[in-house]
Amino acid sequence: MSTQKSRKVMMMAGAAVVAGWCGYLTIERIHHAVALRNDARVAAVPDVMVISSRPEARHVSLELPGTIEAWYQAPIYPQVSGYVRMWYKDYGARVSTGDVLAEINTPGLDAQFAQAQADLQSSQAKYDLAVVTAQRWRLMGKSQAVSGQSVSVQDANEKSAAADLEAARHNLDRYAALERFKVIVSPFDGVVTERDINVGDYVHEGGGNLNANGGASELFSVADTHQMRLFVSIPENMSYILQSGLHATVHVPQFPDRVFEARFLTVSGGYDPDTRTSVSEFIIDNQDHALWPGTFAAVTLSAPEQSRHQTIPTGALVFQEHGMQVAVVDRQDTAHFRDITVGRMGDGATQVLSGITPEDRIIDNPPADLLEGQKVHVVRPVAGYGDDTSDKDDE
Repeated sequence: MSTQKSRKVMMMAGAAVVAGWCGYLTIERIHHAVALRNDARVAAVPDVMVISSRPEARHVSLELPGTIEAWYQAPIYPQVSGYVRMWYKDYGARVSTGDVLAEINTPGLDAQFAQAQADLQSSQAKYDLAVVTAQRWRLMGKSQAVSGQSVSVQDANEKSAAADLEAARHNLDRYAALERFKVIVSPFDGVVTERDINVGDYVHEGGGNLNANGGASELFSVADTHQMRLFVSIPENMSYILQSGLHATVHVPQFPDRVFEARFLTVSGGYDPDTRTSVSEFIIDNQDHALWPGTFAAVTLSAPEQSRHQTIPTGALVFQEHGMQVAVVDRQDTAHFRDITVGRMGDGATQVLSGITPEDRIIDNPPADLLEGQKVHVVRPVAGYGDDTSDKDDE
């Protein structure tokens, strides 16, 4: 009897162990299935990093190419035809107003001038004779020795001779003025930047030095370089910075370690339809004459931003067929695409004109397969974004 009881107890104990083991395996399988399901759910939710937009810099900086020109630049052409007798100022010569640059031999003009002098003497003699004759005829007319018609004719001859004399004087003045153009002089203080004549060259009135092909060039070019004009083409979206008081810093290739200051003078007031730029003009003091006309300049303009906008990393942009978007995350960690309007774009940062607020959580470098309304897992919220985007990109 006791043996049967012991066997029964052992069988019951074995059944309990088997049942417990089966229950354990079942629970483990359930836990494993739940873990797999959780892992799959987590794997289906992409990890994203969010950033917040930041206010744009209060000042905008713009780097543009420019051209430096002389304050005054005068190409000098001859006003008389002839042969160069001598030139006196070469390239780079400093000249003052009225300094003689060259002299021209003008035998043809000299002959015309001499003829004009002779014509004046002839007209003067004819006028003197007409005056005496008219006086005599007027005296005879008073005594009724000649008709009134004859007196009127002599009066008219006197007036005609006076007009001829005046014309002869003006003709002589014209040739006298041309005679003065035989001497080429500097129109202002400056430097000779061009000399395109040699002794014996034939120069043509108003046309300059004639080359073998019949083309003409100026004899000299004189530049006033005590101040220089800087010309810069400004894009239309940045033209608002052109205002009184604007200054620019200028670098030129020949002086890499020197910075020149330029002051805004004026702007063209219109845009080139091909380049969408407007020509602006600045002044650079050049008392030491270090800058030369025609110099290339690297110009940096800095001015207060017209209005405060937000900037975001360029990597946060989503390029869609209909325009630019960003992906934002709401409070439920759900992604949504939002249309934005962008301004200036740089390699590191982009100006956003509208479409976002400083409170928006914007996905940086959103996945290419991200969908509207998709759940996301925010890895590391960041206020603003890293310093890898420089202020230059913002601007």
